[in-house]
Amino acid sequence: MKGTTAVTIGIGATAAVAVASLVTAAGDGPVGAALSLAVPAKYQSLIQDAGSTCPEVSPNLLAALLTQESGFNPKAASPVGAQGVAQFMPSTWETHGIDGNGDGKRDVWDPEDAIPSSAKYLCTITQDVKDVPGDQQANMLAAYNAGSGAVRKYGGVPPYKETQNYVRSITSLADKNTGGGKSATADQGVTAVNVAQKMLGKPYSWGGGNANGPSTGTCCSPKGRSGESITGFDCSGLTLYAYAQAGINLPRTAAQQYAASEPVKRDQVKPGDLVFYGASASGIHHVGIYVGGGYMLDAPRPGTQVRFSPLDSMSDLFGFARPVSPNNKEI
Repeated sequence: MKGTTAVTIGIGATAAVAVASLVTAAGDGPVGAALSLAVPAKYQSLIQDAGSTCPEVSPNLLAALLTQESGFNPKAASPVGAQGVAQFMPSTWETHGIDGNGDGKRDVWDPEDAIPSSAKYLCTITQDVKDVPGDQQANMLAAYNAGSGAVRKYGGVPPYKETQNYVRSITSLADKNTGGGKSATADQGVTAVNVAQKMLGKPYSWGGGNANGPSTGTCCSPKGRSGESITGFDCSGLTLYAYAQAGINLPRTAAQQYAASEPVKRDQVKPGDLVFYGASASGIHHVGIYVGGGYMLDAPRPGTQVRFSPLDSMSDLFGFARPVSPNNKEI
């Protein structure tokens, strides 16, 4: 797809952000056949080695899990107490953490310990739930998120929204990019911004929006608001549509879109990158499209319209990520 190389964005009546001659930053690309997901270079060998701990764990699956858990942030700490790049709870770390680098310490904040510990723990819980019916990989991931006891209790993935989304997101990411995906180019990012900008003023519709544009939504939001009679977008419907016009098919929900994208640092964010909000990767509840100048394009909530919003309009900014192509299929 031929893209533009500049975008001019109007914010209100008096301000504008002009972004021209965008150049993508060189990132850490996929490595080898065993690990085809894009991960930070300093973790590639760790993930490749740990990803062969047992047959049920592959480097891609482990990379997808770490992306979902922390976005490869070794200092990540969740409100419920999970710690480090693999988001171990202290009690779980006490039992399952290992000294991966042989320095005499088991440090949950050290990826050289936490990444191999994560793989070992996955192998352990696989055995815990091996007799549970259903998809074994899904059960393993559900046990990592909700505990082996919950998987055994419910005879498979528990009926917890967070756990179900967690399993779908990691499975989608692990499978999605095994062909060697590439991050969205600057032109694709600018195209997504321009497309989304044309939707300014479209009403928010819970569940609304698809690759073809605004659509009626579904029922109902956590506060009971229905989108069934409203033609428009919810937050992830808008980003899905914008990137479809740029040649990248994103999954449907905000959390799944984060899992299908490559995290970028705040000082490397570019127009078109996605902005995510939530307490954790599996708890992401909102997404917007970064436009520069501290603003994003988004569909905020029921009763609003597609608009420009400051990045600090929500207090739980989780991070930024760049969609990955090709081989993305809507799920």
